[in-house]
Amino acid sequence: MRLADYLDKGASLGPDAPCLTTDGTTSSYADVQELSRRVAGGLVARGVAPGDAVAIVSSNDPVAFTTVFGISRVGAVWCPINPRNEASENRELLELFGCTTLVFQASYAGLVDQIRGDLPALTTLVCLDAGPDDAPAWALTWTELLDAGDGVEVAAPPTGDDLAMIVGTGGTTGRPKGVLLTHHNLETMTAITLMSYPFEGRPVYLALAPLTHAAGVLCFPVLALGGEVVVMRTPAVGGFLEHVERHRVTHTFLPPTLVYMVLAHERLDVTDLSTLQCFWYGAAPMSAARLEEALTRIGPVMAQLFGQTEAPMMIATLPPRAHFRDDGSIALERLSSAGRPAPLVTVSIMAADGTLLPPGDTGEIVVRGSLVMAGYHRDPAATAEASAHGWHHTGDVGYLDDDGYLFIVDRAKDMVITGGFNVYSTEVEQALMAHPDVQDCAVVGLPDEKWGERVVAVVQPRAGARPDPAEVTAFVKARIGSVKAPKQVEVWSDLPRSKVGKVLKTDIKDRLRSEA
Repeated sequence: MRLADYLDKGASLGPDAPCLTTDGTTSSYADVQELSRRVAGGLVARGVAPGDAVAIVSSNDPVAFTTVFGISRVGAVWCPINPRNEASENRELLELFGCTTLVFQASYAGLVDQIRGDLPALTTLVCLDAGPDDAPAWALTWTELLDAGDGVEVAAPPTGDDLAMIVGTGGTTGRPKGVLLTHHNLETMTAITLMSYPFEGRPVYLALAPLTHAAGVLCFPVLALGGEVVVMRTPAVGGFLEHVERHRVTHTFLPPTLVYMVLAHERLDVTDLSTLQCFWYGAAPMSAARLEEALTRIGPVMAQLFGQTEAPMMIATLPPRAHFRDDGSIALERLSSAGRPAPLVTVSIMAADGTLLPPGDTGEIVVRGSLVMAGYHRDPAATAEASAHGWHHTGDVGYLDDDGYLFIVDRAKDMVITGGFNVYSTEVEQALMAHPDVQDCAVVGLPDEKWGERVVAVVQPRAGARPDPAEVTAFVKARIGSVKAPKQVEVWSDLPRSKVGKVLKTDIKDRLRSEA
């Protein structure tokens, strides 16, 4: 299926049903279909052909998201670009992907103007929300693009191995890479989603997180069921709760950091969340203590997903029912797991020499199946490294227990070796997050003359709290022992985060070194 086919499938269940809603305005499936066909016709008139790379630079916006389906109808490849990246990183991504066309919001015209002169292959620039008097002189207006074509279907159906997306991995650990995702990859992700999580009736999905990332691809299974996607243009926890109640939301996704903010919000306990069927969390490890709180205060609807750009979203799944034992009590022993390997995915644990390890043994998490990417764009060396021994290497360290639950103990690069012992940062972070004064935290290793590396914790306090470093250290030591307890605790008002809310441990290390 093309990406546009998910939209068309939903339309077949009712063309007048609500499809995309933003700021109180709703477009029906028929409306979105018509606009996507006009976008496709305009792209073809500007020379876009099947296989060409078309980028979108936009915050959460229903017109920008509709453009994705227009790109798909042409047979072109969608390249989502995060507008919060540095200009140099976006220039590098657009060059790497070979983009010929860029659709952007007027608010990012300055960013585009900074980089367009260095990209000779980028021949078509379209401003999607400015009129003839407001659009940059070097860009087409949205109306000019739409009026250029005839709005008919223009591409033959693709094969499953054709590209649907090229997604940048981000440059926080080196030069960005382009992940090649095929139609078959996204079909597999969609099938796993529909197989693994509850969907009753027409879903209403609330997209607060960026549509350029997890929140975007989760729209496809919702559209295939004829559901409604409610798009929040800007992330605000109070607005999130209001939207859930007002739109009778059934499904949503937030990274753990934002879940913690929801739990801390004064209106949570007076908001009607009764329509929620599935509240996905993922993209980073979540505190087991906070997850237990969420199951009690938000409801028995929490649902974990574990994946990565190279194997989108669904390597392992922990649906709402799996958070509970058969007697209805919370399954505390599972809350630190990532769930079980997804139905269409094979997961194993591998030693450094390529040997597959038995349950209980810790090693790198490796994956096989049609969920796994086609490779890295124009980077055969990185592709070969990631697929050594015939498995996709996630870079995560973990183990499978005897019941088949997957536990992620750390990113390989985040493990701390102190005094000859391996300390996994996520285990220390879980202990820290159980402290009543800690809102969020990160654990890193820094060089130490005595220990080789020392465990350092940086904690963000809850509103009004003032954690005492010595007391926090004693709290963690009582739970996981003195070897794993931090030798140094720092209290910061906030933690440095990436454009999608992940804590940047590299930045934390740099700041700690500079302060030392």
